[in-house]
Amino acid sequence: MRQKAEYLYGLATAIGSVPHQEAEEALRLVKENLVYGPHWPQLPARGKVESFVRQYLHPLVKLGMVETEQGETPFFCDQGGSWLEKSEQFYSYYLDAAGEGSQKEQALSFFAFPEDAAKGFYRFLEEDWKGGDRRPVFLKGQISGPLSMGLQVNAEEGGAAFYQEGLRDILVKALELIARAQARAMQQFSLPVLIFMDEPALMAYGQSTYVSLSRPDIVQSFEQVVHALQAEGASSGVHCCSGVDWSILFELPLDVVNFDAYDFFDSMLVYTEELTRFLERGGCLSWGLVPTSEAVEKEEVDSLLRRFENGVERLTRRGVPEDLLRRQLLLTPSCGAGTLSAAQTEKVYRLTCQLQEALAEGR
Repeated sequence: MRQKAEYLYGLATAIGSVPHQEAEEALRLVKENLVYGPHWPQLPARGKVESFVRQYLHPLVKLGMVETEQGETPFFCDQGGSWLEKSEQFYSYYLDAAGEGSQKEQALSFFAFPEDAAKGFYRFLEEDWKGGDRRPVFLKGQISGPLSMGLQVNAEEGGAAFYQEGLRDILVKALELIARAQARAMQQFSLPVLIFMDEPALMAYGQSTYVSLSRPDIVQSFEQVVHALQAEGASSGVHCCSGVDWSILFELPLDVVNFDAYDFFDSMLVYTEELTRFLERGGCLSWGLVPTSEAVEKEEVDSLLRRFENGVERLTRRGVPEDLLRRQLLLTPSCGAGTLSAAQTEKVYRLTCQLQEALAEGR
């Protein structure tokens, strides 16, 4: 397993979404509070064009493979006579992206965000991250996870696309190319790049209503995106904001596993052996300690520090090495802040910054 997360240890970043409609104000919030690990801000308040799933479907929409305007749920147009031709075009792009030269660049540029679908991303790229006294240690981006995409996009005849091997393969390969295009754009600043897969749907695995979800299919989907990012020299992480089967993620070649340490800490206690092996390989456990709910109004940095110390103690009692827990950590809010008020979001980011500083002082 390839781990290269040392540069992340002890720093802070955030998940992605904020409630702002203007990229300038959102980026100000990020720059002021996440000095060492700024992320490009997602702006779902701008409408469906920047929503969690649709923001990453644009290449498939351009190819005529996915419909997003009819009904509430996006779906593949896989029953028409032109489907084979569209599929061939898609896989041609995918093969070109694996090559070299101008064909590779053209293929990856096709999978870059349209500017009107990622205002925060393109405003982020306008910053001079190379210069100044507050040069970041790394830059963070994000994509929707393959399972969440696969369960929220349907086949034309109904049913989630993730259950159909051919459609799942197209979705995962599209995410690979979107992640690679994003990483390459951010690498222009000669800083390490970390890309999170945001994967709330992983909580479905093991539930009776999703009994047909296959662990091997989930693992393979993640691995494909991770390997694509590794090929671009970028680090990878997965964010889950609920209690999930953490063993799936700890066994993957990820650099970072991010969990909601505020509301779902207990879910981690079941997987301490897998967590220990992940940390011993150099992996980074990312603590989502700052709540992205109304609970943030009652919290301050001291109360969150107590939560962290309590969490370390409980994991240590179950055999996780304390020195690794304290060294190999990344701090974040518990989830995205897109549903909060601007004032609440300001506090979330401020507390994340203060928590990072407080833990750094205690080292």
